[in-house]
Amino acid sequence: MGTAVPIQLKFIILANLSLTFTQKGHDYMSKEKFDQKLIKLLESNPDFVDDAGELLRAKVTDRAWKLDHDLIKLLLKDKEVETKFFKEIEGRWIFDNNTFITYITDKNFFADSYTKFRNKIGLNIDGKYLRERGEVTLVWPYKDCVLEGGQTKEEEKRKEIFFNEILAQDEINRMFDPKVLTNWKRHTAAGEQKVTDIERDDNGTIRESLIITGNNLIALHCLKEKLLGDVKLIYADPPYNTGGGNIFSYNNTFNHSTWLTFMKNRLEVARDLLKAEGMIVIAIDDAEMYYLGVLLDEVFGRENKIGVVCIRHHPRGRTQSSFFSAVHEYALFYAKDITKIKEDFRFDSDDVEEEESFIRGREDATPETRPTQYYPIFYNPTTKEITLDEKGEGFVKILPENRNGKRTWQLVRESFLQELKDKKIVVRKVNGKYAVYRKLVRKKNKAQTMWIDPRYDANHHGTVLLKKMFDGQTPFNYPKSLHTLLDIFKLTTDKSDIILDFFAGSGTTGHAVLELNKQDGGNRKFILVEQLDEHIAVCKERIEKVIAQEGLPGGDFVSCELMPYNQVFMERIQSAESSEELLGIWRDMSKDSMLNWYVKPQAPTEAEEHFIAIKDVEKQRQLLAELLDKNQLYVHLSEMEDETFKVSETDKVLNWAFYGESL
Repeated sequence: MGTAVPIQLKFIILANLSLTFTQKGHDYMSKEKFDQKLIKLLESNPDFVDDAGELLRAKVTDRAWKLDHDLIKLLLKDKEVETKFFKEIEGRWIFDNNTFITYITDKNFFADSYTKFRNKIGLNIDGKYLRERGEVTLVWPYKDCVLEGGQTKEEEKRKEIFFNEILAQDEINRMFDPKVLTNWKRHTAAGEQKVTDIERDDNGTIRESLIITGNNLIALHCLKEKLLGDVKLIYADPPYNTGGGNIFSYNNTFNHSTWLTFMKNRLEVARDLLKAEGMIVIAIDDAEMYYLGVLLDEVFGRENKIGVVCIRHHPRGRTQSSFFSAVHEYALFYAKDITKIKEDFRFDSDDVEEEESFIRGREDATPETRPTQYYPIFYNPTTKEITLDEKGEGFVKILPENRNGKRTWQLVRESFLQELKDKKIVVRKVNGKYAVYRKLVRKKNKAQTMWIDPRYDANHHGTVLLKKMFDGQTPFNYPKSLHTLLDIFKLTTDKSDIILDFFAGSGTTGHAVLELNKQDGGNRKFILVEQLDEHIAVCKERIEKVIAQEGLPGGDFVSCELMPYNQVFMERIQSAESSEELLGIWRDMSKDSMLNWYVKPQAPTEAEEHFIAIKDVEKQRQLLAELLDKNQLYVHLSEMEDETFKVSETDKVLNWAFYGESL
């Protein structure tokens, strides 16, 4: 518990803040000029302004909490601004983000006090009133926090346990810094090999398929170091938060809110990884579908919504469903910038040649109403000649008649002759009679929003498929149909694109990428992130089997993992089943882990007795998890040379190869 600040001291603090400029010899007018200078400086970064050029103060504040490098560089451009918001400590200038945030959120900054809005009072977001924005935003507890979650062994869909507390932004100082990657292996049709280098293209972009083990939020921030703006498609099949077994069980009071925070944290960094023409597709069911849609509107922009596809993935229906038997789920498609996306989503870019009857079949198409389109066509079955001239023997006379009587041809004589010259007219014998057909070239139909083909059956083309690959065993529950992902990738990717899936599960995404490359000769690369060891094992083995069975060229992939530090204790805490085990873990933690600053590592007998007296294993587990420093879950890249963490020379070389100039 923190110490309460006396109200008198609070007034003193506020007074000192308000007198900052007076102490430096500035008057109010100088403050006003300084404010204008600061606003102009912030507005020079396009990320900090809206379409109308107005400063998004909430966005600046968020970047300040995160100690964003771009914001800091911007503030350092002006000497007066630097003096105001940076402190000198032993010869080094440190950004005082608390002072900066306090300053820009003060009601007198940015001229948005009551005096400016005295005729416009109401709820607003980023300085615009709700009715002006015409959109919906989600507000929930912990929205501005980070939820660092871990996964347990899968039971129903995917069981996620939040084994540590929700962290406010000011508690996070290094969690998202790049981490050391270890346990590198290259997987080929011939088996595992050592990794000696990381393949890149001429632009320096990594051109390896990767499987990364570790917390997906932290892994995404590591990938951001080298794949910022390089990913064409992100496919995500997150936990559905259906409520079965209370999947998000860290805080029952905010079950739904924890899920939203969990997703928001990941979607924000995922968006940064996408190319300008990139897209994200997220699978979800009814439990969170509507909230996820609004959250995606908020993160990606409502204007970047491409569409929602309903997929019949369980044709037999779920008998345990309440009220209705559920047979479907959804795929939400969003673009990073919809103006960069092609408007037509078709499963094949090639045009289709079709034949249709040359007879105009409508009731009003009669010789009386369209006399110029009623005429005989002559056809010679032997020579295949088609003509309007009556040539006598060997030719068959064909009139535009069907079971409804006399009709007309689609075109007048002159247009027919042009079509004949262009080889667009053919004659077929149907049911003993000759009929005239017209060749047409059509584009394939757009992909529709209802996918009901039996190929999308997740049982037959997901579960059964895996059983066949794993000798009758069921290594993973509820995998997606391979064909669902194949069709999504056909619609959204080209032959050399990078596809990212940070809820890799059983590896269906990797399998589908390899299969699509086989079908169209592509060289797409997949990047899969997964935390659970049992899922990673399935993922690797599945893709190894595909590579070996198909003999796919370019199907190799590289696996690695985030090098754990406190994460080792997190996993031990999570798997412990008794108070005795947890007590032993606490004793180890006090010697070999990094604890939160407010924790005394000593474990006196009295403290142990109090710990055992709690009795509830879940509460004990949660207590221990809270003691660990969440900024030290994995080994930081900046500490790679620190002998404490025992990073091998091989791993150092490969981290240099992966991160390159980021080191």
